[in-house]
Amino acid sequence: MSRNRMANSQNMFQGSDLRVLCVCSAGLLRSPTMARLLCRNYTTVNPRAVGISSEYALIPLDAVHLLWADLVICADSEHAGFVMAALDTANMERQVYSLDIPDNFSFGDKELEAIIQKKFDEIQELKDISRV
Repeated sequence: MSRNRMANSQNMFQGSDLRVLCVCSAGLLRSPTMARLLCRNYTTVNPRAVGISSEYALIPLDAVHLLWADLVICADSEHAGFVMAALDTANMERQVYSLDIPDNFSFGDKELEAIIQKKFDEIQELKDISRV
């Protein structure tokens, strides 16, 4: 990872919105659906979607994403374990949540959105943010 990426992750012009990293396997279905719901339903959230699979993810998770994030929300416990290990390796601490959502939904699936929103309603950091 470059020093420019590391510095850019802390760019002050990003504002003070809560930076939420959404994580799934490939960053194509569940995590982008999470990010879209965060944008749609919360007033002060800056989300990004990544995947843990270096083989399949368009945007693979790396230490810069973790440095950038205030909060990490994972699609399932496998992803949360991967993120926790990466945080430990990078000597960082972040609150990490697992939504325990199976990988059997399409991007933007209405049932998936309903499940995600119900899980979001249980996350304290999101309870503190105004809903749209």
